[in-house]
Amino acid sequence: MKTTLVLGASPKPDRYSNIAVRRLLAAGHPVIAVGHRVGTIGDEPIAADVPVGLSIDTVTLYLNAHNQQDWTDRILSLRPKRIIFNPGAENMALADQATARGIEVVEGCTLVMLSAGTY
Repeated sequence: MKTTLVLGASPKPDRYSNIAVRRLLAAGHPVIAVGHRVGTIGDEPIAADVPVGLSIDTVTLYLNAHNQQDWTDRILSLRPKRIIFNPGAENMALADQATARGIEVVEGCTLVMLSAGTY
C-alpha cells in the first residue's frame, strides 16, 4: 500500500478529515496526518508539518483554497502521484500546477472513493 498524506487532519471525530484517516487506516493504507494543531486520531499522530524525506503517493486535501496557499510549494515538492481535492477544497490554480507537473488531479471525495473501491 502507498502512503497518503491527509492535509487538514482534525482530532475532532465528526470532521471528514478525521473519518478519512480512520477509514484509510482501516483499509490498510499508511497515513500521514497533518493539521493546524498536533493531536491524534485514535493512535495516529497529527503533525503540524509534513515530515521530510517521505514518499507520498496521494495527497488528500481537507483545506479550502485560501488555506492551501501556504502549503502549495510543499505539496508540489512531494511529487505525489495524485492530489484529491475533497468537496470544499477545490483549487484550480493548484490543480493546474499539479497537472503541469504530471500529477493526477482528482476532484472527488476520499470517503466515497474508499466506499466504492476506487481509491
